[in-house]
Amino acid sequence: MADPLIDDDLGLPEEPRDFTGPAPPAITPASPLADEHGERARIQRIQAASLVILAAAAILSLLYVAKLILVVILTAVLMAFVLAPLVDALSNFRLPRPVGAFLAVSLLGIALATVSYLSYARALDFMSEIPAYKTRIQRIVNTIQQLAEQFEKTTETVLPAEPEDKNSVTIREHNSFGSFLGRNVITFSEALLSISFIPFLVFFMLSWQDHVRASSVMLFQMKNRNTAYVALGLIAAMIRSFIVGNFVIGLFLSGASIAVFGLIGLPYFYFVGVISGFLSLIPYLGVVLATLPPVIVGLGYLTTATFIIACAFVVGLHFFAMNVLYPMVLGKRLQLNPLAVTIALLFWGWLWGAMGLILAVPLTGALKIICDNVDRLRPFGAWMGE
Repeated sequence: MADPLIDDDLGLPEEPRDFTGPAPPAITPASPLADEHGERARIQRIQAASLVILAAAAILSLLYVAKLILVVILTAVLMAFVLAPLVDALSNFRLPRPVGAFLAVSLLGIALATVSYLSYARALDFMSEIPAYKTRIQRIVNTIQQLAEQFEKTTETVLPAEPEDKNSVTIREHNSFGSFLGRNVITFSEALLSISFIPFLVFFMLSWQDHVRASSVMLFQMKNRNTAYVALGLIAAMIRSFIVGNFVIGLFLSGASIAVFGLIGLPYFYFVGVISGFLSLIPYLGVVLATLPPVIVGLGYLTTATFIIACAFVVGLHFFAMNVLYPMVLGKRLQLNPLAVTIALLFWGWLWGAMGLILAVPLTGALKIICDNVDRLRPFGAWMGE
C-alpha cells in the first residue's frame, strides 16, 4: 500500500496540505425567483404611490368643487359645539333634547338679529354723516392725485415714451351694472340658499348628537373604535375651547379698543371698538381688517397724531393677542407650531377664501389630533406639534 505522503510520479515526499485556510468563495448563480420577487415588490410600491397621489388629487378636487357645501357644514358644526353646553344644561332640567336644541338655536338667532339690527342702525347714522367727511376726503384724494401726477412726470423724464401706433385700435370692455348684477345674482342666491340650511343643520346636530357620535364610532373596526371615540372627544373639546377662547380674546380686544378710541375722541368708539376687536381675530388678515374701521371713521375727526396713535394701537394689540393671549388661552388645546399654522392658513385660504382663513386653525388642530391617535400618522402629528 502506497504511503499517502509519497508522490506517485517522482517518489518524493509530498508537502502536507493545510485544510484550515479560508474556503474559496462560493459561486451561486442569481435566482430567477428572487429577481421576480424584487421586481414585483417594486411595481407594488409604484402602484401604491400612484394610488396615494390620485387619492390626494381626488380629495383636493372635491374640497374645491364642494367648498360651499363643506363650509356650510363646518360652520354648522362650530355653532353646534358652541350651543352644546347650553343644550346639555337644559337637558339636566328634564327638558327633551329637541326642545332644548330648538331654544338654543332660537336664542342664537335672536342674538344675531339683534347684533345685525344695531350694526345696521349705526351704519345708517354713519352714512348720514358722510357729507361731513367730504372736505377731508377730498383733500386726501387731491394729495394722492398730485403725488401720482408727479410720479408720472418723473417716470416720463427718466424712461423714453413709446411711439404711438396710429393704426392701432384700443378695445375697451363696457361693464354695466346690469351685466355685473347678472353675473353675481346666481352666485349670491346659491350662497344665500346654502346659508339658510345652517340653523336646521345645527338643530339636527344638537338633537341627534349622541346618535351621531355613536354611529360614527361604529363605522370603524372593533379594534379601532376606542381610538375613534377618544379622538372624537378630543376634537370636540379642542373646537369648543377654540371658539370660547376666541370669544374671550375678542371681548378683551374690544374692551381695550373701546377705551383707547374713546380717549382719542373717535366717533362711534363703542361700535368701532367692537368691530375692530373681533376683526383682529381673523388670522393673517386681521391686522389689516382691524385697522380699517378706525381709519374710515376717523378721517373727518382725528388729527395726524391721534390717527397714528389709533393705527399703532390696533397693530400692537393684534400682535399682543397673537403672541401672548393666544398661546396663553389656546396653546394647551391646539399645540400647533407657527409653521404648521402658516401653511394651513395659506392652503385653506387659497382653497376656500376668507372662510378658509377662519376655519384653517380648527381644521388643522383636528387633523393633528387624528394623527396623534393613529400609529402610522404620529410622525406627521409630531411635525405639526410644538
